[in-house]
Amino acid sequence: MRSLLLLTTVLALTSQGALADERQAERQTALLASSCANCHGTDGRGTMTLAAIAGRPASILESQLLAFKHDESAGATVMDRIAQGYSDDELKALADYFANQPEL
Repeated sequence: MRSLLLLTTVLALTSQGALADERQAERQTALLASSCANCHGTDGRGTMTLAAIAGRPASILESQLLAFKHDESAGATVMDRIAQGYSDDELKALADYFANQPEL
């Protein structure tokens, strides 16, 4: 009985720790995404000069971000320099974040 209680406690604490880690990662990604608002609008919903990125497929956004990072994208933009400041994992997280933002 004591072993079962100990196992249950360990599993509960592990689950809480994983949930806290996930929430921290979500907050960190939202913070990274806030730097995109100057050009792409709040939560990627667009501005007068740039198209919205909210709600676009994550795979497309990630491909575009990685292309910018690795100088594989043509066009006059600052995104190649901006994307180089992020890891590939951070770019994937940003793509997922904006893909899950509702379009207006």
